[in-house]
Amino acid sequence: MMKPEVIFLDAVGTLFGVKNNVGWAYVEISKKYGVDYDSELVNQAFYQCFKDSSPLSFDTQEEALVKSLEFDWWKQIAKNTFESLNLLNDFTNFDDFFVELYQHFATEKPWYIYGDVIANLNLWKKEGIELSIISNFDTRIFSVLDSLDLSQYFSSITISSLSGVAKPQPDIFIKALNNYNCPPENAWYIGDSKKEDYWGAKAVGMKSFWLSRE
Repeated sequence: MMKPEVIFLDAVGTLFGVKNNVGWAYVEISKKYGVDYDSELVNQAFYQCFKDSSPLSFDTQEEALVKSLEFDWWKQIAKNTFESLNLLNDFTNFDDFFVELYQHFATEKPWYIYGDVIANLNLWKKEGIELSIISNFDTRIFSVLDSLDLSQYFSSITISSLSGVAKPQPDIFIKALNNYNCPPENAWYIGDSKKEDYWGAKAVGMKSFWLSRE
């Protein structure tokens, strides 16, 4: 197989994952605000609301406005999660809860790097391959990557919230490729979602790999 010019990677579920699960993190913080509930049920509700939501992308690329829209987007998901379990009115202060939750996910605390990641990143770097991220994430990814000591590996990061388009749409892959003047057939894409990552990258002509973390 020909060595790629660039390897593009997804972030969450590919490079790093959530300790325990999202529901666990939600409940650990919601306990302080009057809501203590089964974290597995909260996790299931979260993923359903996340799946049902609109893509994390906006019509503007003005960073201050994007940050405000990201906050509102995630707040609505958190609200829908607890509403679907009839827990929303049990909070002593939902707004304060969400601010703490949102800031928590901007740090290294809820995340862990998968065991195979660092060795592979170092290997590819040694081989002179450019590394890049394409993620349906928000601007907190920059502080997360910094705090996990991963930023050093990547020469570009393309995220849906600043691109106005989310995976699996072709435009986000093309935008990332344009950072390197690299034709799609000279690039690899690795991600954990069959639809967003594998088929999304394949549709623009990249060599794509589906990474099953289960």
